[in-house]
Order: sequence, then structure tokens, then C-alpha cells
Amino acid sequence: MLAVLALAACSPAHEGGRAATGNALATDGTQSSGTVGNEHARVGEIWYFALPVPYNTSSKPIEIKGVAVEHIPSGIRVLEYGAYDLNDTEGLPLLAQEGASYTPEFAKLKNYVTHPVKVAAGKESNVFYLAKMKITAPPKDTVRECRFEYEQGGRAYTQTLDCELELKVSE
Repeated sequence: MLAVLALAACSPAHEGGRAATGNALATDGTQSSGTVGNEHARVGEIWYFALPVPYNTSSKPIEIKGVAVEHIPSGIRVLEYGAYDLNDTEGLPLLAQEGASYTPEFAKLKNYVTHPVKVAAGKESNVFYLAKMKITAPPKDTVRECRFEYEQGGRAYTQTLDCELELKVSE
């Protein structure tokens, strides 16, 4: 199943209907080197999974238009995507359970998901994306591969970054 974020604004202008493969985003961030997860999750719980924080390694600014987690296994359903300022959440919550004391109250924070997020050349974004996911059955696999859709210099690009989440349902 492919979960896709469609912004309220129009989607990027694709050449010939398809965006080119991009390389402006850093591929060696924190989330590219391992798996985040929880071994004591339960069916019915809702979890927030932070996608890699966009870091523009190129010499030109980019505008992120959308994100998606590409591999969603059976047992997990993406409810929605969000985009939040790192300052509002007091850092990056890599994985957070809804209602837990350490989880930011995302419903009370400004959500930038319906607006393009600009990332200056050579800079990390102050805004990060997350997927709000519900466990509907014991997951059969890991959640992985985070796709970013962005524009740079008037051209549309997609770039997939490594990311992985494992939620194990305890018996």
C-alpha cells in the first residue's frame, strides 16, 4: 500500500507527468543508520513516526511539496501526515506514542503540512515531517522508505531516503 500526502496546494509541475529523481537531500542523517521501534506495542495504539529531517545539501533552495512513507506493511495504517517546527516540539520525536507524557500535543501545534516547506541551500529544515500511524493488527513487516517530493529551480523531483520503523505487538 502506498500512503501519499497530497497538499491542499497544487502538486509540483512534473515534466512529462513524472518528476525526476532528486539528490538535493542528505542521505546520511540520523534515521538512515538504523531502525526505530517498540517491542511492546498493542493493536489499536497510535504512533507518530518522524521522517528524516530534510537537509538540503545542494547549492540551490528547495521547496518540499509532499512526503510519503513508501512501504506500509499490513497491520499498519497511516492516518495522516504532519509537518511541525522543531522548536515547537523541543527537538525531534523520532517515535512517540499518542497520549504518552513525553509525546508533543501535535493537535495543539501549528501544522505546516498544507504549505510548501522551503529549505535553503546548505541548510537543515526547521520543519520535520511525521506519519501518524495506527496499529490495526500485528504488523507483518517494518515501515520503511520515506519519499520527499520537492521543487528546485522550477523542476519537480522525488527522492527516497532511508528510514525504518518496527512496531512489535506484545502478546
